[in-house]
Amino acid sequence: MHPLVRRLPVAAVALGVLGAPAAAAMPGDGDAEVRVEQVRVQVGADPDGDRVTIDADVYHPADEGESSHEAVLLAHGFGGSKDDLSERARVLAEHGYLVVGYSARGFGDSGGSVHLNDPEYEVADARALVDLIAEQPQVRLDGPGDPRVAVAGGSYGGALALMAAGSDPRIDSVAASITWHDLADAFFPQSARGVDDPGPFKALWASNFFMSGLGGGLPADSLCGAFSPRVCTLFTTAAETGQADPDLLKLLSRHSPAPTLADIEAPVYLEQGMSDTLFGIHQADANATALQEAGVPVAVRWFNGGHDGATQSVAPGSADAGGPPGESEAPQPTDPSAQQEQQTQDLLTWLAGTLRADEPVTQETLPVPAFSYALPPAGRTGGDEDERLVEAASYPPAGADAEVLPMSPVAGTALVNPPGGVPQANTGLPGLGALGGLTAGLSTYPLSALPGQSVAFDTEPLEQDLTVVGRPHIDLELTSSGASSTLFLSLWEVRNGAPVLPRRLVAPVRVELTPGAATDVEVILPGGTWEMPAGSTWRVLVTATDAAYAGPDGVRADQVALAGRGLTVPVAAGAPMSTSSVWDRETLGVAGALGLLLLLLGGVALRRRRSRCPVREDLADVPLAVDGLVKAYPDGHRAVDDVSWRAERGQVVGLLGPNGAGKTTTLRMVMGLIRPDAGSVHVLGRPVTAGADVLRRVGALVEGPGFVPHLSGRANLLSYWAATGRAAEEAQLEEALEIAALGDAIDRPVRAYSQGMRQRLGIAQAMLGMPEVLILDEPTNGLDPPQIAAMRPMLAEYAAGGRTVIVSSHLLAEVELTCSHVVVMHAGRVLVSGSVDDVGVAEGHTLESVFLSTIAGAGDGDHLNQVRPR
Repeated sequence: MHPLVRRLPVAAVALGVLGAPAAAAMPGDGDAEVRVEQVRVQVGADPDGDRVTIDADVYHPADEGESSHEAVLLAHGFGGSKDDLSERARVLAEHGYLVVGYSARGFGDSGGSVHLNDPEYEVADARALVDLIAEQPQVRLDGPGDPRVAVAGGSYGGALALMAAGSDPRIDSVAASITWHDLADAFFPQSARGVDDPGPFKALWASNFFMSGLGGGLPADSLCGAFSPRVCTLFTTAAETGQADPDLLKLLSRHSPAPTLADIEAPVYLEQGMSDTLFGIHQADANATALQEAGVPVAVRWFNGGHDGATQSVAPGSADAGGPPGESEAPQPTDPSAQQEQQTQDLLTWLAGTLRADEPVTQETLPVPAFSYALPPAGRTGGDEDERLVEAASYPPAGADAEVLPMSPVAGTALVNPPGGVPQANTGLPGLGALGGLTAGLSTYPLSALPGQSVAFDTEPLEQDLTVVGRPHIDLELTSSGASSTLFLSLWEVRNGAPVLPRRLVAPVRVELTPGAATDVEVILPGGTWEMPAGSTWRVLVTATDAAYAGPDGVRADQVALAGRGLTVPVAAGAPMSTSSVWDRETLGVAGALGLLLLLLGGVALRRRRSRCPVREDLADVPLAVDGLVKAYPDGHRAVDDVSWRAERGQVVGLLGPNGAGKTTTLRMVMGLIRPDAGSVHVLGRPVTAGADVLRRVGALVEGPGFVPHLSGRANLLSYWAATGRAAEEAQLEEALEIAALGDAIDRPVRAYSQGMRQRLGIAQAMLGMPEVLILDEPTNGLDPPQIAAMRPMLAEYAAGGRTVIVSSHLLAEVELTCSHVVVMHAGRVLVSGSVDDVGVAEGHTLESVFLSTIAGAGDGDHLNQVRPR
């Protein structure tokens, strides 16, 4: 946490300066102030007897003295802290809830060790926090010591929410996002139906969890960081051997919702992402099934996001938020903040209909559909369309049918597990999702279908459109030279002869066999939604290795054949109840009749849009001109509201503001990633739109770098530049390598890089080609103080050559030391802009004081009136 935060008055806290958002801010019921109180809660001691206190914030609603308020306990993702919950907590408090956000045991400023949601520790801590809530005088009580309370969280926090509800009958509502059912199954997944043995070890995710648990560094006296010794020992042993130790499996299963679901009495909302290699939708399905068997009202939602996707409900920067880098090749929504905002609205709807209900909640009276699922993004090359959501009256949807798609081998049916288990297949091409349209349709198939290590089966071209909802499956016949076989299956669409992966998911299988004897195995592929158009061909790829998993080292030869007709897919039955942007057949008929009219109107609108955004010769020498930008969402909230500012040659401009101020949304419009509702952006006089040629003169690092982990830093930079289609000599690679300052590490695989090394490589990637406008969003993330200090003269020197640098940050002191000019934003508006000296720093004021007085509207210096707000 920045030191400034601890000195902020409550008024500043209420305006959103504190913390990183777990979801986009939304307007509350009014402009009244939320009071935030920091508390320390004594909980049970760790196994070594050390006393443990939990660091928590209590968000009191503005009208706390007027009535009894329902309460919400918020839990964060793994590797996060209470700061990641502040934005959502504030939104809930604005809507009249008393909210407690806290740092889990072993994280943030809380004491103790990380036990991975142990019922005796983390879950018991949650009960102690419910006790704290019951003591608040303004909280609504159902009985003595029994508050009307909900628990909500994502991933690590989502499992905690379910487990807390199973152990504490006082909990009245649960919202759990992208979380697990059985942690043993999550880390040793088995996709062979009817096989009880654990599958291969999910080594890459396990490594990510372990590194996140070190708490930012390796203590001198321990290799375990914040982990409890027992958890650490079992996890590291599994990482070294790749085997499922029985004690580890027992611990992981015990630290899971699965054993507690039958004891839950409160209604449960389960939200799961379909871009999630950590906890797939089968984990949510297992939770939902167990809750239904227990008679618990439950609603399920699948969305286009998750641990690997662009949208998530967990802490940015935490292990739950990032994990192994990578995104689906399917185009993701270009404005994840809009989807995050929708998730917050969904939570408010859920709480209003369950926590504030006057009657007991039943399956029939749930405030949200029993099942809703997103269809894949419609655009083949990306786009900013809304998520297309389909609703059903039951989970699973009634009347669903199964369609068998006949398949045949593509070429051969033999594969070999290589000596040492390397090279390994890469199911996706991580990190290139940030290139947007440049990589839409780019196939990673050559990295997955390694010669000799894979076989594939194709369907015939489909005769009709199919919408698949659920988990496809395929029957295989395996014959192996070994006593066991480990395989990985994935589902691809073959487009114009090039296979692409709509969802970057893989089904791992490990089965015991009799050498030389054929064995039938039914493999359940990862679940989700797919749109399979008529005429399309679909491929099941079977590989011997996958980079995300620990596989066997020994050489093994397998014969893989079809044991059935082909791929069985669950098909959505009938018309959906409602959708956000999916039309039924009658509507399509009307739309077809109006097609010509729409085309004519579209042509007129396009001409008008071009007339509004013409080439501006008067701005030909201005690197960046932002004029009147507006971005609003369907509920009326304006994330960016009439924003105007300029950046000239030679300037280092700091875009400054609290989280939720609209900085990143503004930058995404500046780069053409999302379309503004009004206003324009010009780079050197040329209007910026999606794919505009002038964007070749802009370099950017926004929302963190992403790289192919098994490639070296140098190879990643070369691959990135090759994807732009520009000549290699234009990259100025040596200058970029000098900027990265990685030494010999530039030729090592990126998976061995620290966060700071990745960040430096990301900055170098943005500088490839030495663009005239360089945009860096929070460039100091992950850098240590010497690296931050080294960056300041580098950026100044870069701008001094006649270029322009834009730095978005909420670190006031760093902006003051780095930037020549500043633009202060809050609540989507520009409050003040000008040189750092012009805004008052030269008169003895710090940028911190200028910022706070500007934000709070309490500035007493004339300096604030000397720069005209735009």
